[in-house]
Amino acid sequence: MAAVTAPLPALITEQQEATGTSSTRVQSAAPVAEGAPVALAGAGGPAGAVAAVGAASRARRVGVSATLAANEAMDERRRRGERVLPLAFGEAGVPVARVLRDALATASHHNGYGPVAGSAQLRAAAAGYWTRRGLATAAADVVCGPGSKALLYGLLLGLQADDVAISRPSWVSYAAQASLTGVRPVYVPIVPGEGGVPDPDLLSAAVASARREGRRVGAVIVTMPDNPTGTLAGADTVRALCSVARRHDLLIISDEIYRDLTHAARPEFLSPADVAPERTIITSGLSKNLALGGWRLGVARLPSGSRAIAALRDRLLGTCSEIWSAPAAPVQQAAALAFSEPPEITERIARSRHLHGAIARAVASRFAAAGAQVPTPRGAFYLYPDFAAHRLALSERFGVRTSADLAALLLHRHGVGVLPGSAFGDPDKALRLRVATSRLYGEAEWQQEAALAVDDPASLPWIASSLAWLEEALAAITA
Repeated sequence: MAAVTAPLPALITEQQEATGTSSTRVQSAAPVAEGAPVALAGAGGPAGAVAAVGAASRARRVGVSATLAANEAMDERRRRGERVLPLAFGEAGVPVARVLRDALATASHHNGYGPVAGSAQLRAAAAGYWTRRGLATAAADVVCGPGSKALLYGLLLGLQADDVAISRPSWVSYAAQASLTGVRPVYVPIVPGEGGVPDPDLLSAAVASARREGRRVGAVIVTMPDNPTGTLAGADTVRALCSVARRHDLLIISDEIYRDLTHAARPEFLSPADVAPERTIITSGLSKNLALGGWRLGVARLPSGSRAIAALRDRLLGTCSEIWSAPAAPVQQAAALAFSEPPEITERIARSRHLHGAIARAVASRFAAAGAQVPTPRGAFYLYPDFAAHRLALSERFGVRTSADLAALLLHRHGVGVLPGSAFGDPDKALRLRVATSRLYGEAEWQQEAALAVDDPASLPWIASSLAWLEEALAAITA
């Protein structure tokens, strides 16, 4: 399969209704040549005006993130008193650890802006986190921000390249953020069963093809473990990716927000930074391993020793200073404790890892029993079932011809909220769905804590009930 210019994610109709948008599709990202950014002059000058027009045009082509829109759609249905099975939004689904609540409350008097890159205490703690994982890191290599998502956007904004390569499928925000910054996103298919990393051979071909068009692919974004597939690229694939990156002088941006949630007790996790440290930037945070998505705290590792990365770090800090100034001071204090990994934190993450893996496998077995092809989940709390085997029956019985049709069928007839694979860059006609399993642990905090505490969380009554609901819905559309 050839690499393709990435379209922006599409929102299914239900999601659009919840967010107040009107069209049934988000337009494809235009090539950078159309309204490409120019060197920023003063806002009042001609160059500044052209750049502003280009940026405004790009912003109009980007709709609300499909994952966030789906979450709002589920909440709206609940408010209307409807039963929903929330399998669309990738929120970690467990309570905040008590030790972190206490740390945040204790730090609530901190009200200063602080350094743009983050407090010295937090940067040192994040450096220690990576060093303990075999990646020697200095505090000066760390930049903190209000979520890894914001840091990723800042990196893309400072990339100074025509194109960026991303996996097909991949997390919804990569293509959207690239388009917002004026960089053309290029989808490259994955190795089957190894989501999050573009097939190295196809990546090399895509870079060469872009070069023949007079364009430069400056970076490749990878996700380990992967959202949306819940899989993990193997060591051989990572090494091959790094070889391609060196051959074509690509920067590797490795999104490792789910690293601590690989399901195996001793996972065979190989970061690109282990193989090609001179060209790998890592982004991470606390939103997934410790369920702190609402705290908005992310970190990036930009290793010293590379002139190109040092220059990108300077541009990133410039962006940070002009957009968010610094992460919230009290959150930084609590995050420093989290990254220092005291025993109560490591135990919390271990229990979360067990819970996510157990429920992901339980849900995967329901989809497999219904005849869907499901890659074995190896990390995080996602599945990516493929209903190709049911294409003819789904079309004849329900008029389903696209993944958006399939997602709408499950939502409207059975109250099961999932996302279509088209939101993650897959072709519309591929009948794949992104399923997030982490909202099945219970609505109440005591239920979520109970799910964390037991060895067999799928046997808990409220989780077993949700699994039975899913099983019935799948049987109804595939029988």
